[in-house]
Amino acid sequence: MTEVLRDIPFLATDRVEALLDIERHLIAEQCAIERWFRGQWQRTPPPFYASVDLRNAGFKLAPVDTNLFSAGFNNLNPDFSALYVTAIQHFLNQYHPGLERILLIPENHTRNLFYLENVARLRELLELSGLEVRVGSLTLEDRSVYALPSGNRLILESLRREGGRIAIAGFDAQLILLNNDLSGGVPEILADLEQPILPPLAAGWRSRRKSQHFTHYRSAAQELAGVIGIDPWLIDPIFRRCQGIDFMRSEGRECLVANVDAVLEITRERYAHYGIRQRPFVIVKADAGTYGMGIMTAYSGEEFLDLNRKERSRMAKSKEGLPVSDVFIQEGVYTFEQTAREAVAEPVVYMIGQQVLGGFYRVHTERGRDENLNAPGAHFEPMAFGQTCVAPCRQSPPDAPVNRYYAYGVIARLALVAAAREMADWRVQDVVRESAL
Repeated sequence: MTEVLRDIPFLATDRVEALLDIERHLIAEQCAIERWFRGQWQRTPPPFYASVDLRNAGFKLAPVDTNLFSAGFNNLNPDFSALYVTAIQHFLNQYHPGLERILLIPENHTRNLFYLENVARLRELLELSGLEVRVGSLTLEDRSVYALPSGNRLILESLRREGGRIAIAGFDAQLILLNNDLSGGVPEILADLEQPILPPLAAGWRSRRKSQHFTHYRSAAQELAGVIGIDPWLIDPIFRRCQGIDFMRSEGRECLVANVDAVLEITRERYAHYGIRQRPFVIVKADAGTYGMGIMTAYSGEEFLDLNRKERSRMAKSKEGLPVSDVFIQEGVYTFEQTAREAVAEPVVYMIGQQVLGGFYRVHTERGRDENLNAPGAHFEPMAFGQTCVAPCRQSPPDAPVNRYYAYGVIARLALVAAAREMADWRVQDVVRESAL
């Protein structure tokens, strides 16, 4: 991560008219869209927070990843803190009335000061919402104070288990908020707690799968597309999954080749239907993973028949060195957004509950339109979300910021519906397990 450079991206493609058609349609159907979302939240409450990586190809606008342990609150526009605080208060009033004390548990990589800036900002927003907040570490044995580049100070304290509760000395939390994606599994200290935990432990990457999320997303996208009358492919990336892959031993290559080619074939048909001249590609990544690790762009299945050792090593492990055996094959969505410096960019939208907070552009000067931008060297440009962008402006052109951001907010909330349905599945599974005991 580097400092924010205030170089706001714009769309650079000859397919602008296709995107304008999508945006016009979303504006015209805003009442039906918002009514549909209200019904979804009544049936499946949203997670506390989430962030969604979007890709805007001009002819297609779709999510490519949904993070339930959002790390990047320090990259949001600080001018709209009141909006962020109001969203937190609304969520707590609706789902956790009377809450006063919260324990925030971050990731273990305490050397990453930019990540700790995120933790400090999240703590600040929670405190501004009227909560007493302490930050507890899963690894530190003593209280540690970190001086951050922004001038903020963050205190991390050691945790202790007391029966069915975890606490910090002199502080008994009513709720545990995780900003740790549990890639390495659920620590014993967090197992079987009396205190509620957000997001639930099942949201950790040891058990969660991208393929499960995008299965729910596909269903939600088809439902909304049916309500407003659009082709769901315009907002939904095609995907497949392979299991039992061992990149180092070159095992499971047949599954990869077949499914990469299957996704490409469907994409070619859609491109031909819409007169799109771009070359279809896929993104292959770990089905459980984060931090942009273990990701590869491919234009044919044959590319996986002759990976060199460096490529196989890169794909074989994800965060914390965990081996990759389940692989997610996703239709590649170009990003035709770029800065004045001709660096490619993609929007990342943040939400608290069902409320769109805003977001930022992830910008990378050394990556192409068909590559993963969540990689070292990226920097962030805050989006100019001057409003909540839940209500578009019909008097403005479809590509006006308020309307483009409304479109981003619709697709991000659609991914949030998928995440809410994932959580509903986990609750059902918990009930089944408990009844079997």
